[in-house]
Amino acid sequence: MKSDKMKERLVVQAAEEDVMESAPLIEESASEREIDLTRAIVLFLIPALGGLLFGYDIGATSGAIDSIKDAVKSGTDWYDLSAFQEGLVVSSALLGGMVGSVFTAALGSKLGRKTELLLASVLYGSGILVSVFAGSCPMLCLGRLTYGVGVGFAMHGAPSYIAETAPSSLRGLFISLKEALIVFGILLGYFVSFLLVDDVGGWRWNYGVALPVILVFGTGMLFLPESPRLLILQKKVDEAKAAMRSVCGDVNDVDAVVESETALMQTVVGDQQKPSEGLFERRNWKPLYITLSLVFFQQATGQPSVLYYAQEIFQKAKIFSDSSSASAAAVVMGFWKLVTTIFSATKVESLGRRPLLLYGVSGLTVSLGVLSVSNWLGDVPSISTAAAWGGVVALLVYVGSYQFSFGPVTWLLVGELYPLETRTQGIALCTFTNFGVNFLVSLLFPVLSDSIGLSAEYLVFALIGAVGVVSIYLSVPETTGKSLEEIEAIMES
Repeated sequence: MKSDKMKERLVVQAAEEDVMESAPLIEESASEREIDLTRAIVLFLIPALGGLLFGYDIGATSGAIDSIKDAVKSGTDWYDLSAFQEGLVVSSALLGGMVGSVFTAALGSKLGRKTELLLASVLYGSGILVSVFAGSCPMLCLGRLTYGVGVGFAMHGAPSYIAETAPSSLRGLFISLKEALIVFGILLGYFVSFLLVDDVGGWRWNYGVALPVILVFGTGMLFLPESPRLLILQKKVDEAKAAMRSVCGDVNDVDAVVESETALMQTVVGDQQKPSEGLFERRNWKPLYITLSLVFFQQATGQPSVLYYAQEIFQKAKIFSDSSSASAAAVVMGFWKLVTTIFSATKVESLGRRPLLLYGVSGLTVSLGVLSVSNWLGDVPSISTAAAWGGVVALLVYVGSYQFSFGPVTWLLVGELYPLETRTQGIALCTFTNFGVNFLVSLLFPVLSDSIGLSAEYLVFALIGAVGVVSIYLSVPETTGKSLEEIEAIMES
């Protein structure tokens, strides 16, 4: 009886989850069916461009800020940005992401995955056009805010669509590639910034380069089917079968596959309605603390600032004296981030969540302390060069440590720790918190840098990281290899 009850809860959960981490997990479904690999890759790559464009904006903004603030290269008469204005330009996209995440949490299932991604492409394109032709700082902020709302739609719709259309045998691979594509977008943004760093008004082209990718993203989504699972949830069985036929592509006995798959989806979804328990009830306090604290520490240890202000940080390290070499250094950092992301994605299951978090965040914290000291010693003539190189090494260690810990583990735990009945709400809250803290850190970074100095700011990040290590040690359980039932029991103990 207990087994039947748990099976029913798993069925309900698989039908209700709106994000990748909680995608259909009924492995006995289509794992043995023939796969049209080309079709599966297309169904992954087109929506995944939404994530790549999110990453590209991060890398491109790093170079754009440097260009906009230059009296000669800006090509504007409003280049003299205050620290607050600089932070606002950077963080406007994150504020938009918060707005977009609120809309998707409320309307995502009603709109549909395909509609979400089409809206994301329209918002991406509109935001880029406003940014490219911006004649003032407020107009640029408006463009970036619009782009950010697109990010919110894309970051909800893309993972959900990929997980719900990928063959079960490829789902794990595609999920692990999600973070890598975002990081690849960051690297592309850094590289384009490097190419355009000396051009007058190059920051406009920096953003404009994204337009062809946005066009491919939006046009591609027009020709992709809606998620069959979502159509089943909406009780549109005939449309779901047509979508499933498109998802299957060119395989043998496609009619039989479509019938069996849609029948399984109907069995999974059924007509069952299980009322969700309140997210803030006592039983959820532990997963709420763990996940929200991880999301907070993930951003409050300075990761947004390292990404958005990479060129500025390298220049202040006093190794790279001009913007061109600083851009090159940012490209190197982006490549290093991509390599460490791919490596960590392949090791998270074998090494375990808790060890990766503890060792990675510890390394991150130590590297921030070294960055603080090296930046402070950079003004001492006799050791300035050694201190500056020490800072660069520490910065690379920081990025690598982040990708070994917060990068792959935070959102895995967010998807695992909540009870099945409240997981959707919990993930939505964590997404909103992620954008919110990211927004505040990016907005305040230049202000704090001007007021207390970069060394002190790194020290603040290091202290936050130290608190994060203690919090992880005391609260985060090991979930690797455990079933959802076992994890839920741990959370209730």
